[in-house]
Amino acid sequence: MSNDISNQETLTKVAIIYDNRDPFTSHTSIIWAINHLTAALESRQVSTVLANTSDNVPEAAVKIVMAGPESSLVHSALKAANLSLPAEAESFAIAASGGVLVVSAMDARGLIYAILELTDRIQHSSHVIEELLSIESFADKPANAIRSITRLFSCEPEDKPWFYDKSFWDEYLTELITQRFNRFSLALGMGYDYGHDPDVHDNYLCFSYPFLLDVPGYDIKVTELPDEERQRNWEMLRYIGDEAKRRGLHFQLGLWNHSYIFTDSPNQNYTIEGITPDNHAEYCREAIRVLLRDFPAIDGLTFRVHYEGGIPEPAYEFWRVVMEGTKDAGRRIEIDMHAKGVNDELLKVALSTEQPVYLSPKYWAEHMGPSYHQAAIRDAEFFQPVNQTMSMSSITQLSRRFTRYGYADYLQEDRQVGILFRLWPGTQKLLLWGDPAIAAGYGRYSSFSGSQGIELCEPLTFKGRKGSGREGGREPYLDTELQLQGRDWLKYKYTYRLWGRLLYNPDANPTSWQRYLNSEFGEAASSYEQALAHASRILPLVTVAHLPSAANVIYWPEMYTNLPIVANETSSYYDFDTPRPGTFGTASPLDTALFYRVDEFADDIIQGFRKGKYSPLETAGRLEQLTDTAEKHLSQAIRESQEPEAPSFRRFAVDVAILIDLGRFFANKFRASLAYALYERTHDSTQLEQALELTRSATLTWKHLVSISKDIYNSDITFGFTPHVRGHWSDRLQAMEDDLTLMELKASAIHGLAVNTEDTEKMKAASLFLHAKNEAERITVSHQSPDKLRKGEALNLHLAASNASTVYTINLHYRHVNQGEHYVILGMARQADGLFSASIPAAYTDSPYGLIYFFEIHDHEGDVWMHPGLNAELSNQPYYLVSL
Repeated sequence: MSNDISNQETLTKVAIIYDNRDPFTSHTSIIWAINHLTAALESRQVSTVLANTSDNVPEAAVKIVMAGPESSLVHSALKAANLSLPAEAESFAIAASGGVLVVSAMDARGLIYAILELTDRIQHSSHVIEELLSIESFADKPANAIRSITRLFSCEPEDKPWFYDKSFWDEYLTELITQRFNRFSLALGMGYDYGHDPDVHDNYLCFSYPFLLDVPGYDIKVTELPDEERQRNWEMLRYIGDEAKRRGLHFQLGLWNHSYIFTDSPNQNYTIEGITPDNHAEYCREAIRVLLRDFPAIDGLTFRVHYEGGIPEPAYEFWRVVMEGTKDAGRRIEIDMHAKGVNDELLKVALSTEQPVYLSPKYWAEHMGPSYHQAAIRDAEFFQPVNQTMSMSSITQLSRRFTRYGYADYLQEDRQVGILFRLWPGTQKLLLWGDPAIAAGYGRYSSFSGSQGIELCEPLTFKGRKGSGREGGREPYLDTELQLQGRDWLKYKYTYRLWGRLLYNPDANPTSWQRYLNSEFGEAASSYEQALAHASRILPLVTVAHLPSAANVIYWPEMYTNLPIVANETSSYYDFDTPRPGTFGTASPLDTALFYRVDEFADDIIQGFRKGKYSPLETAGRLEQLTDTAEKHLSQAIRESQEPEAPSFRRFAVDVAILIDLGRFFANKFRASLAYALYERTHDSTQLEQALELTRSATLTWKHLVSISKDIYNSDITFGFTPHVRGHWSDRLQAMEDDLTLMELKASAIHGLAVNTEDTEKMKAASLFLHAKNEAERITVSHQSPDKLRKGEALNLHLAASNASTVYTINLHYRHVNQGEHYVILGMARQADGLFSASIPAAYTDSPYGLIYFFEIHDHEGDVWMHPGLNAELSNQPYYLVSL
């Protein structure tokens, strides 16, 4: 009997074996990961035993052996598995054979990922031992050197609860490292844009130093802040950094604001005393020295060095003094400068510290688009005439204006700094997001032109921003069953999983996220995945095609403040960023190379031609496809769900339904706006009737959206104090109805009026170009992009067409990987055998930049399109990149 019991225990036991004398496997972070693995096993009623490699290893159903890359055991296990350990940092390998899992990595963080991969499988499996025994040997390596999450302290009443909650940090930081993020950034002072935000009240931690520490030799303090609270802030910051480091995460501290007083804000909640212009820079320098001396967990500092951080431009001497605080830290401190407005002088200042320097440009302005980097910035981003009232922001707003919302001219091949893209939270702040295809695309293109990676602003970033918060206000749900009781981040666990794993490896096995869905949603998991994936593509597509403002504090397509189709005299918050008369048709796309502005398209087609850009009708068609597919899978998920009333499933179902309505609303808006633009140019009453019907449909869709959200979400969800970034979907309805009323009045006024011959001809010309061909109807083209660009040599390009006789002309669009430049357009020569060729001159390639290019194809029937263009998932790069 005792032997039977012993055998039974062996069948359910896991042995974890490592050398506790080896500095590699006994590293503090590795021990933390092993303990986490052990806890996961025990929570699933699996007995565990820890053993040293030099001890007699007990019998067990599964043996997990951990060793460094130089171990002979690792070499033999990998050889037997026909596997090699990748050489890149953070890589790992798991070799499986006969119930033994040999786990190794190139460094501690890679080994942590391997251990947590096993932990994750255990947590989401139905049979733990069977799951471990079924593991097949594999290796993995990162596609991006930096994969970061930013969490922002933006609002005193809403953010203090999570900031002071150690249990939150334990759980949250564990999730980040489990999903293979390697960096956590805590941002302080990022919530305000100095110069744009008068009457600031909530300035807690905005000018961070005196809220955290005393600086010897400086009698500077926050008047209203008790010493005990300052000490508590310091201790919590230490705790956050130490726990991040214990898990193997790089800890970055963001010091986004360096102004100690807002000149247009006389009634701040907290005042800083003892600081003057004479000691300002030196105090900041010494505060940084104290931070880095007493806080060894800090691996890097992020600075906003343009005027929105409170320091007038140019400020080379101020930043030279401040950054001196990093010089004698005695260790590597990464300096990350938010790239907006940075020029060569500021780069020299940062490089003079002899610390590693990174620039962090915005990926898609202050929003989220598809996976690729915008092919062209908006016209408004190029150099502007000098305006003496902008003296504080003379560089950012004028001479270096094109640096505001993209990678600008920072991607020179011989650069001395790293590049880290930052994905801002303007598009989707609240609703659930999760698309493996787009996340994988970001994984591929975050290393664009030799860049180092990406930092994501997480969901709910800027909640309660600019004094709009209140105690308990971070909870977005009105329905108490859907509330997460202060753990709102748990709603987005699938979002974190997709981003982390697909930024690490864009070709990750889908089981790495599907195991989570299967354990959470059972038979509905596949439909859940597909419904959310298609719904998650809707707002990135809307953002890239329609951008009334690049600022996330103004434009929020998720809770859209209406831009009217019919011009009226009413002013709006969009006016500074959308040309007059401020209609839907005048708003620029975010990518002006690939997408048409509505009015631009109307202007072109009434003249009898069109470019290869995506038209408003093509954008609407894509939105409709996404909504129809998402709706089909949502219905299927509801039928398949065993617990459709479970809070996690309801949160998903409601958000997907809202996204579907948003997609249909915008599809109708694009179509209605184009029809109205054509009516304005041709006076064709049928176009006005069509615009009217489509606007009615859009308004009805919005009413439906309001009906499904009104009992779910709170009536005032705040991401700022202006109406554009707070409130509820119901608040936006009246403006839409007003726009509809204006259009109805227009229709009544023109009833029975005749159209002149010239206008009729315009409409005939336009009708030829309204509708593009389906992709299946177009000729097939192919192109092999060169592997490398040779500086100072002509670049010869060829495009093959399957039926060249149907081609009217093909234009090559090319430019340097420099968003401050416009495209050169070159007609391609027709060769024999369906080939077209063009040559980019040697003088143009004699540059420190790589090249991007795409083709615009015109056929004899008037159809025009771009190659390669966007795929159905919006996850590819719609142009070619060739680097030096």
